[in-house]
Amino acid sequence: MAKKQEISSKEPHLGSDLSPPPPVAALELRSVDLQSSRNNQEHHTQEMGLQRLIVRRSQSFTIQLHFSRPFHSGTDHITFIAETGPEPTELLGTRATFLLTSARQGNVWSASDFTIDANSLSVSLFTPASAVIGPYTLKIKISQGQGHSLTHLLGTFILLFNPWSAEDDVYLPSELLLQEYIMMDYGFVYKGHERFITPWPWNYGQFEEGIIDICFEILNKSLSFLENPSKACSQRNDVVYVCRVVSAMVRPDAARPCLRTVRAPRPAPGPRHPPVCPPQINSNDDSGVLQGNWGEDYSRGLSPLEWSGSVAILRQWSAGGGQPVRYGQCWVFAAVMCTVMRCLGVPTRVVSNFRSAHNADANLTIDTYYDQTAVMLPTQKRDKIWNFHVWNECWMIRKDLPPGYNGWQVLDPTPQETSSGLFRCGPASVKAIREGEVHLPYDTPFVYAEVNADEVIWLFGGGQALEILAHNISSIGKEISTKMVGSDQRQNITSSYKYPEGSLEERSVFMKASRKMLGSRRASSPFLDLLGSGGSKDQPAQLQLHLAQTPEWGQDLLLELHARRVADRAHPQGPIRLVVRFCAQTLLHSGGTRGPLWRQKVHLTLDFGEEIQQSLSLPYNNYKNKLTDEKLIRVSGIAKVAETGRSMLVLKDISLEPPHLAIEVSERAEVGKALRVHISLTNTLSVALSHCTMVLEGSGLIDGQISNDLGTLVAGHTVQIQLDLYPLKAGRRQLQVLISSKELKEIKGYKDIFVVAAGAS
Repeated sequence: MAKKQEISSKEPHLGSDLSPPPPVAALELRSVDLQSSRNNQEHHTQEMGLQRLIVRRSQSFTIQLHFSRPFHSGTDHITFIAETGPEPTELLGTRATFLLTSARQGNVWSASDFTIDANSLSVSLFTPASAVIGPYTLKIKISQGQGHSLTHLLGTFILLFNPWSAEDDVYLPSELLLQEYIMMDYGFVYKGHERFITPWPWNYGQFEEGIIDICFEILNKSLSFLENPSKACSQRNDVVYVCRVVSAMVRPDAARPCLRTVRAPRPAPGPRHPPVCPPQINSNDDSGVLQGNWGEDYSRGLSPLEWSGSVAILRQWSAGGGQPVRYGQCWVFAAVMCTVMRCLGVPTRVVSNFRSAHNADANLTIDTYYDQTAVMLPTQKRDKIWNFHVWNECWMIRKDLPPGYNGWQVLDPTPQETSSGLFRCGPASVKAIREGEVHLPYDTPFVYAEVNADEVIWLFGGGQALEILAHNISSIGKEISTKMVGSDQRQNITSSYKYPEGSLEERSVFMKASRKMLGSRRASSPFLDLLGSGGSKDQPAQLQLHLAQTPEWGQDLLLELHARRVADRAHPQGPIRLVVRFCAQTLLHSGGTRGPLWRQKVHLTLDFGEEIQQSLSLPYNNYKNKLTDEKLIRVSGIAKVAETGRSMLVLKDISLEPPHLAIEVSERAEVGKALRVHISLTNTLSVALSHCTMVLEGSGLIDGQISNDLGTLVAGHTVQIQLDLYPLKAGRRQLQVLISSKELKEIKGYKDIFVVAAGAS
């Protein structure tokens, strides 16, 4: 026993030489650096700011953790946790847990490629291309041994789509296009008429302070989110889903003029009764960003023509608790949607379609009516031809379609029909539209008709249609336009939507689409009967209306009728007598008209081969105070041929020129330094412009807007404004200036400005 005690007494001495070192202190997190500035620059989000982390999926970003002691990869175990949305779960894809590993493992959430420097650990985090976009919380769980662990909040970050990544469904393999369709924060919306296209400068402002948060606020007020928040968030990995939600959310569901009528079948040719469909101001639905208004009373908000950019609209909507901002029309809706989609990381552009059809009964024809005095008649049908309509195209891969339909997809935030129970439209593949594949989702038949429908013009009298004045196969879907990449010029993209009008390919695609859209109605389709009959017959004369001088608001309008006798089958030779009745009407954006504001009758006798020119004058007093803000007039003429009893139609649409703004800036623009701006406007009209206001806007140049009251601008006088701006950001910027008055709403100008960084030599 004594010997054992001796051994025992020696054990402490032996242990001091051979036992392991004392237990290592628990790993404690002291601080974290999300390295927002570096990461945001690498992820092309630096324009949104450098103070918080905003990254794109399918791309690594680096964070740095500072601990109480050095990190030991063999014994220390940490797990990262990323969560988004309410009640996040791994099953829904709104929660991800991933261990720190030495190398990344495929296209999954991972933390890897770490480096250790004293008590600091630098870690590369990767988000998969299928990750849900949105605001995330990032946590770390440190295992303490024996089942104990501590979880720490590292911070928050926002995850966006990544068009720079080949793994993402929005991948766009061109840096030039990415700079235009993601990074460009200004552009143009094309408005007006196919012969008088006006570039309307617009400040998208997708990188302005708070806009990214408002974009997710919009998604969180969608019907799908309100019904099932967790599921709605889980679907935000899908760009098709996100686009459809935004399309429905930019404009309130209930805000639809003349769209809740019960759909009736198309009547057969014969007696037709086109009573008026009264204008309906959109309802006060509380779900969308903008409330539409196609009337003329904007007293409870702003005229759609008085908006210059999306930022003010989105901020007003958010500050108002989600109440719709008053008021918008198609170009405002599309411009706001462009802001939202570019902000979320989806390449997007704004597209204008001139003479755009709304073909409610999907029969690919739009009927319009004139009476024998050349008055364009209203109709109870919902079919119409808008002077122009504006939508968006978003770039994406369509995994839900057969191969070959990736690329640009039409999204219309001014949807005129329901899609799966909600007013929304798209995405519809532009390639599918061109090829007539109208069976492919979403809403392809409707968009196809917008650019391809035929127009049938009827002479109406005595309660019935008397004859076809014209069957136009190429009058709809004209001058489809968007901003040219890297330029302020307009690009005509009509050829991406359809083959050349009248070509064999175009007619073949048209017949294929009509067979699919008409289905069982084909056998008794008046439309196909009309195609078979060849429509209207040839006429013994050609009539054209021309402007004798540039039309200006406030001046008499001078026109010339050119009439030329030509051979036809019924009367190949000899003179003919014509009675031509002219009518001028205010042309509305919807393609409809108001009552007559001017009439005139002309008697002509035309001998074979003879051409006559007849001057016409439309006095200013006839249209004064009778036009809408668009300042468009339709002059129509119905010529009755005495020898045949048949009629001919001649049309001329007139857009009145507003005065032009001049904007000049000092030669050099630098961040933080005064930039002198000179703005001048000469009232070239014969009447005064009253209650003039000026609004300046431009992302990177102005924080918000600058407004000034200018009072009354007397006819012939010039107003000059001089002010200093202090640019906020370097790079290409655009200053937009809008001057509105009681008489004219859209006197607009812009100036491209390149701003150098502060202190740049």
